[in-house]
Amino acid sequence: MQKDKAALIVDTLAGIFLDKPALEFNTPYELLVAVILSAQCTDERVNKITKVLFEKYNTPEKMLTLSQPELEKYIFSCGFYRAKAEHILSTSRDIIDKFGGKVPDNLEDLRSLAGVGRKTANVVFSVAFHGNAIAVDTHVFRVSNRLGLASSKDVFKVEQQLMDIIDEKDWGRAHHYLIYLGRSFCKSQSPDCANCPVNGLCEKNFKIK
Repeated sequence: MQKDKAALIVDTLAGIFLDKPALEFNTPYELLVAVILSAQCTDERVNKITKVLFEKYNTPEKMLTLSQPELEKYIFSCGFYRAKAEHILSTSRDIIDKFGGKVPDNLEDLRSLAGVGRKTANVVFSVAFHGNAIAVDTHVFRVSNRLGLASSKDVFKVEQQLMDIIDEKDWGRAHHYLIYLGRSFCKSQSPDCANCPVNGLCEKNFKIK
């Protein structure tokens, strides 16, 4: 029953939202940096930052010519810029030292990169390398719990629950659909339940009666 519900939600959202991120990038490395920057920041803001940053610093080697304070000046407006700059430089160093300057194309190696969390690795694996993975960010976490696709306060458990009820071939696109749904309708403070395209499949607390 839950799998049928999940499939219906995915199919419904497929006709409304894109199955790719709004982040702009040309290479796996650019995507990796953009995803790191996107934490607690809008994709629009990230795209403005990377448009300037990637003009000169779009490879690990080029990025490491910047000191952390220099990189911070480029990414200051995205928030948490000190930690993000540290993560970007650490990740770039790992990519060069451990993987010959190329972003690894498997989850295990992506997750081993310094400064790369599980969510970031899942996004890069899914988007850049067309792998099957579900990345649980704040939007996916909130929406999946509200819809009843998951039921947990633990991000990892939510990821596992989603993987159990969504067909593996749909993991990547479902991740994007849930993000866009969270941004457009199922917002944190004021969900637009009346206009939500999957309101009829939502759990009782958020369903229009």
